[in-house]
Amino acid sequence: MRSVPVQHRHGHGRRRHRGFTLIEALMAIVVLGIGLVGVMGAFGTATRASAEPVVTRQMSAIAQDLLEEIRLKTWQPQANTAAAGCARDTYNDVSDYHGYAASGICTVNGTAISALAAYTVSVSVATDTLVGVTAAKRITITVSHGGRSYTLVGWRTDYAS
Repeated sequence: MRSVPVQHRHGHGRRRHRGFTLIEALMAIVVLGIGLVGVMGAFGTATRASAEPVVTRQMSAIAQDLLEEIRLKTWQPQANTAAAGCARDTYNDVSDYHGYAASGICTVNGTAISALAAYTVSVSVATDTLVGVTAAKRITITVSHGGRSYTLVGWRTDYAS
């Protein structure tokens, strides 16, 4: 014969406990806290890394813009007056840009671009040779920001002669 469990009418005897004990709740909080610290660390790393390509693209754009400006100038040296500050409005030939350096980026006429104030730029123009070309100038532009630098090298030949 089977024994039938005794049921108490008024709730006396064994009771089923519902909910968590204090220790269980504390353990759950600790485990969740450790998990959140890991997730937040991953987000922090991703956020820092996502800004790096933007800075690299900005440095590249600055260098490419300046290289295009230089390549559009004449090959033969022309008489000119010295430019003031970071202005380049009196530069009228490729060689005028040799030694150009500026902290902060500015327009051709010398107006500072405040959003690019943390960048620096330097230019070197050197006479060099290319295979099959007797007259060539190597233009090296270096843009820096926060300990990182980007260098772009371009060429200008005396294609007019």
